[in-house]
Amino acid sequence: MQGKVVLVTGAKGGLGNYVTQAFLGAGATVVGVSRSIKQSDFPHPNFTAVAGELTSSNTAGAVAGAALQKFGRIDALIHLVGGFGGVKPVTETDDATFEKMTDLNFRSAFYIAKAVLPHMQKAGSGRIVAIASRAAIEPSPGVAAYAASKAALIALIRAVAAENKDSGITANVLLPGTINTPANRAADPNSDTSKWINPEKLARLILWLTGEDASEASGAVISVYGRDI
Repeated sequence: MQGKVVLVTGAKGGLGNYVTQAFLGAGATVVGVSRSIKQSDFPHPNFTAVAGELTSSNTAGAVAGAALQKFGRIDALIHLVGGFGGVKPVTETDDATFEKMTDLNFRSAFYIAKAVLPHMQKAGSGRIVAIASRAAIEPSPGVAAYAASKAALIALIRAVAAENKDSGITANVLLPGTINTPANRAADPNSDTSKWINPEKLARLILWLTGEDASEASGAVISVYGRDI
């Protein structure tokens, strides 16, 4: 990844920390994005923090613009922004929860892809990797808003792949089970975490998908279930 500029959204999150470190370790220049991120969060000469959100075309455009203004290119977009909403059936899901899930898990991806893709198309190359969820294709009761927003993300990434199949751009989406992060452990302290997904290994898979060896992989929906198959 020497010489590559990688935009990582949700860089400060549980998975984002591992992904950011993986790309920095591979020699990439990383632009890390989150609402509260600071330069001191990743004290590395190849890291640049951009505090921002992706709730509209304008805000996502500003994030992409900051990276392009400083480095002149974005070679890869790793979209990790997302969140889980309360466990309620459809009939009890309020509008605020539905909108929050849609914003976090779908609209953010749509807007940042819209902002980044024209520059990748002009360059004739690019890599996009997004994180959906196992729940997107195997929803359990009470997670309709979350599962539907992640399913929409899958459709978006596959559409991006199809639209850019002749542009040198690949787009793939991962469907992990529960990732072994501090936040997930705190939310579910009684679970058997030995079956959860190792975030470091997941980060290495994301890194591989941005490399030349994965240039033929596009439009893939990759299940990452670990031992919990």
